[in-house]
Amino acid sequence: MQREVIGIDFGTTNSGAAFIEFDEPTIIESSEGERVTPSVVYFKEDGKVVVGSVAKRNIIANPERTVKSIKRFMGTDHRVQIGNESYPPEYIGAHIIKKLVQDAEKRVGTSFSDAIITVPAYFMDPQRQAVKDAGEIAGLNVLGILNEPTAAALAFGFEEEEERRILVYDFGGGTFDVSVLTIGGGFLRC
Repeated sequence: MQREVIGIDFGTTNSGAAFIEFDEPTIIESSEGERVTPSVVYFKEDGKVVVGSVAKRNIIANPERTVKSIKRFMGTDHRVQIGNESYPPEYIGAHIIKKLVQDAEKRVGTSFSDAIITVPAYFMDPQRQAVKDAGEIAGLNVLGILNEPTAAALAFGFEEEEERRILVYDFGGGTFDVSVLTIGGGFLRC
């Protein structure tokens, strides 16, 4: 039986999800019909947590209860104070990842328990581990943490027969990565 694996681009500003359908990566729209989900978490007074576009609308109205750009603090001792509670970045990130998975499951009609999550190429081991922990807190079996430029190269042409050297850049909302890769013949070298 083939396992369904979700790919998650955990971004500073926006996050997204995809899976392989008919041997092609397919972006999964959010429950709001968007291809990306704002990486914003709003903690309501009643204890409920809202993620995405609705949370983003609360940045100005409720800044003391709204968290954005948590990816910048992954792998650090930073804590986010919401009311009387204090949360680590992994907990905040888990809410973003959980929303992506829940939206994907509704759209695709299958459950995802396994994931590959992308991170900037410059992320060090503590940052990578923090992202993996966030995925696990969200209830996923994180199969791997993949550099964002490597993920882009895989989507571009991993099955290219002719060996080629390519420059991949990831111009994100909070990070900018550049990698030179050689692809072709089913191989990828960084």
